[in-house]
Amino acid sequence: MPGVFCLNFLIGKKVKKNYISGGAAVLFGLLIALGPQFLFKVCEAHGGDHYSFCYWAARGELAAGFLIAAMGIFIILFSNLKVQMGISISIFLAVIVAGLIPYRVFFGVCANESMRCNKVTLPALTIICALSLIGVIINVIYLEKKTRS
Repeated sequence: MPGVFCLNFLIGKKVKKNYISGGAAVLFGLLIALGPQFLFKVCEAHGGDHYSFCYWAARGELAAGFLIAAMGIFIILFSNLKVQMGISISIFLAVIVAGLIPYRVFFGVCANESMRCNKVTLPALTIICALSLIGVIINVIYLEKKTRS
């Protein structure tokens, strides 16, 4: 893996796989949590007590993303492979929830197709969640092979 080699070269010692998978989970979790707040913002509140669907979807993503990031930290902290696999499966489920939040399964986003939340936020979260799922699946397969040997 060229990424691992670059990290080894930069740090000067062997990098553990749980640092890479945990760090990726922390990164994706923070993107899921903070992306709708700062990077690819959702619609602003409409004043008063009326908040749009995308406002609540961004709040839900905040919770799900921080949960994913916290579980990524736990992957780094725990060295037991079975514990890491359990945490990875939990991350898998949390990413599925995070991916469904902006769709009408949970909150959804604005009904107007021309709004920023439909054009930017929804595709960005979908891509981030898809990449997160791919990474978690690779990690679970790796951990499964490692525990069998």
